[in-house]
Amino acid sequence: MAGAGHALQNGTLSRCLTPQVGAVCVPATCLYGSVRLAIGKCSAGRPAAASAGLAHPITADTGLPQSVIYLDASILDMTPFIDEPWQPDLITVTRPCTTCFTRSVGAHSAAALLGTLGIGLPALPAHAQSLDTVVITANRAEQRSFDAPAAIDAVNRETIAGAGPQVNLSESLNRIPGLTVLNRQNYAQDLQLSIRGFGSRAAFGLRGIRLLIDGIPATTPDGQGQGSSISLTSTDRIEVLRGPLAQLYGNSSGGVIQAFTREAPEVPELLGQFYTGSYGLTRSDWQYAGRHGSYGLVADYSTFDIDGYRSNSAARRKQFNGKLSFEPNDQTQVHVVFNRFDMPLAEDPLGLTAGQLAANPRQAGSGAVAARVRKITLQNQLGTSVRYALDNSRSLTARAYYGTRENLQYQANNAWVGLQRDYYGAGLQYNQQTQLAGRPVALLAGYEFDYSKERRQGGPASAGAKVPGTINRDEDNIARNSDFFAQASSLVSDRLTLTTGVRASTVRFNSEDAFLSDGNGSGAVRYSAINPVLGVTFHASDALNLYANYGRGFETPTLAEVAYTSTGNATSALFNPGVNASESQHYEAGAKWMPTPESRLDVTLYQVRATDEIVVASSSNGRTAFKNAPGTRRTGLEISGRTLLHPHLQATLAASTIDAQFSQPYANPTTTVAAGNKLPGIPKSFVFSELLWASQRFDGITARTLHGTRAGLELTSAGSMFANDTNTASAAGYTTLNAKISQGWSLGPARLTLYGRLDNLAGKRYVGSVIVNQAAGQFYEPAPGRNWSLGLQVVVPL
Repeated sequence: MAGAGHALQNGTLSRCLTPQVGAVCVPATCLYGSVRLAIGKCSAGRPAAASAGLAHPITADTGLPQSVIYLDASILDMTPFIDEPWQPDLITVTRPCTTCFTRSVGAHSAAALLGTLGIGLPALPAHAQSLDTVVITANRAEQRSFDAPAAIDAVNRETIAGAGPQVNLSESLNRIPGLTVLNRQNYAQDLQLSIRGFGSRAAFGLRGIRLLIDGIPATTPDGQGQGSSISLTSTDRIEVLRGPLAQLYGNSSGGVIQAFTREAPEVPELLGQFYTGSYGLTRSDWQYAGRHGSYGLVADYSTFDIDGYRSNSAARRKQFNGKLSFEPNDQTQVHVVFNRFDMPLAEDPLGLTAGQLAANPRQAGSGAVAARVRKITLQNQLGTSVRYALDNSRSLTARAYYGTRENLQYQANNAWVGLQRDYYGAGLQYNQQTQLAGRPVALLAGYEFDYSKERRQGGPASAGAKVPGTINRDEDNIARNSDFFAQASSLVSDRLTLTTGVRASTVRFNSEDAFLSDGNGSGAVRYSAINPVLGVTFHASDALNLYANYGRGFETPTLAEVAYTSTGNATSALFNPGVNASESQHYEAGAKWMPTPESRLDVTLYQVRATDEIVVASSSNGRTAFKNAPGTRRTGLEISGRTLLHPHLQATLAASTIDAQFSQPYANPTTTVAAGNKLPGIPKSFVFSELLWASQRFDGITARTLHGTRAGLELTSAGSMFANDTNTASAAGYTTLNAKISQGWSLGPARLTLYGRLDNLAGKRYVGSVIVNQAAGQFYEPAPGRNWSLGLQVVVPL
């Protein structure tokens, strides 16, 4: 494409802003919503579509480079084009897309492609010769994961579906290095999830990690989140960002997890999914997805029931996730998302002492059965995001959301705690592609405000029921944040990219105590920080990127972590404003290498130094109080790799090791924790590896196969971890082996898939997670032995 090029935009040709010789031009508006694409070869001047039933084709200019651009290629079977170079002679875009794939793109054409896409970095050399999906999280803008100057990984729909009944994030995210998901077999307390050690102290839910669903925060201003908020049955992909760039997401950004609901297909379809398995597991899912004119709708309703591996560990869930997408005009894309999470029962088996664990790992902890320890949760959230393209180089994105959460928990000390939370937020972000001193620059700036107010009450209980007319806690807690952020990325030379950014955050807590018999627990506290980020990426070759990053972050305590005050060995139900925010310095260096189109290896070294680390002061009878330790240090190595050993055999590896320790001594209520002691709740190492065979050829390294047989073996190995700060209690490491198989058929227009899994083949007994610093020594949460699940999925076009 010499001289002035053309860009395909919503089914029409538009002029390219910065045409180059050999350029492939696609506008920024091509990156949002969804797409239907026709690609074919010209014969005697007449284009032939590769997929029938599409809108009238548009023939692009001749002279395109030897390159292939797939827009949301997952909706098409591109197998006929995988093994031969060819030129796209027509591209029909009937609406915008979310994901772009490139193949065999030369340096100059890739530079123009990335520049005109309006992604996180401006025009870059080609850094991959394989299908490589665009990601969003690393630079708050879309970008190929290979080019992102950060440690970032993603799991796609095929991985999520093949990893289990789609109940827990631990099923599919165990293949992300640096991320540890400990499945505690306790649905009342959710998963114990940590990224580079952040989040390991959580007694329940997620801490220190930002969680977003379709761009809408699922983490409250104080840093609390629930992994169960993600509806895995309708999730298309999950992205995980670790390291310094995560600090641009604000408070408690030790890492960022983003989940994306699938896009509505052009042809409407109805999906049904059913699972059964060990310990009384049943799972059902009903989903409608389709487009009607310019509107796309995904509506998913799922149920989950289990009796549980341990006594007093049954759970019942009902979940709905809906997404409406539409384009009121050529410049605007709108997404409206509503989800509801209803958990009427989640029994809590509590932890076990070492003696109880050795005697019977399936028993409940002391008092769990007699007190009927359990949790009841109901959450609703409505959110919307709107993107408006000012022109081909500038855009505005706005989001707003509102939600409610009701939570009632019965504790082992014959007490109950309830909260009713209302929360909402809004944000605005401006993106621009421009030039500075003759160099392309990607700029963004924005503002975010989030607010959460909860009514917290408590009182005595008897045999798992409230004692009428008695309340011993009644207060209103408020958390809110107000954040400004800005970021710039530029290709400062042909092989060097500079990324810099800053975020100014202010977080406020306020507590108004209405129950004064045990003292006045009212109080207020304010946390603020200005956190810069700086990174460089060296594009050593088309197949090798080297990067280094620095970032400063901060993490406030959550409202739950300031809900109790520890005095000696006693824990009182009084607001505790004395817990400081933790501040951290993040250093990271990494390499991304693609030696062949079918192989990729990522290696990352990092160190995090934190002051005022938030640690558990005491945990007893469902009450956990926190305090600050003066200093900690985390040093780690992460390795991830994928390769095709054969066109039908794929190998995957994710490995990490971490040395997380207290760098300075501190005193807890009973003793002094020595410098050099390891941080509890963090396995020293974690390895996931997989061999996956498919009867159909794999599509590059993305493992996309639509039909036929797939069979795999998974090996998971975790190192030992300590259960308390003094390092006097620990859980041994373990290695388990899992097997899985699936078979897909086409039954006319319908698709049928059977899934089967056998986990922990050897029936190994091991501790899956620990409750950090549990006062009564009930640290241990055992994992199940050999267990199985069977699933059936039916997809019928309408």
